[in-house]
Amino acid sequence: MSDDERYTPIPCGLYSEYEVAIMHRKILPLRWRDDNGTDHLEQVMPKDLQTRNHCEYLIAENSKGATLEIRLDRILHCTEEPQ
Repeated sequence: MSDDERYTPIPCGLYSEYEVAIMHRKILPLRWRDDNGTDHLEQVMPKDLQTRNHCEYLIAENSKGATLEIRLDRILHCTEEPQ
């Protein structure tokens, strides 16, 4: 694994916020960078959090129903929808 691929753990409080969003089925506007370096901005429904190969991922569904696996340390910005 190169330094560019090394996972950087996110703060526990932020991880907890993702857990709460999953429990309350809150749509999240997320900005993240994928493995190819492309930035994305989408409204997603968070479904689960998973750990694989020493990395943590948010499993979410976009507005088209596609499943996304977003590495947590590549999320650039997240803001909850107003209630």
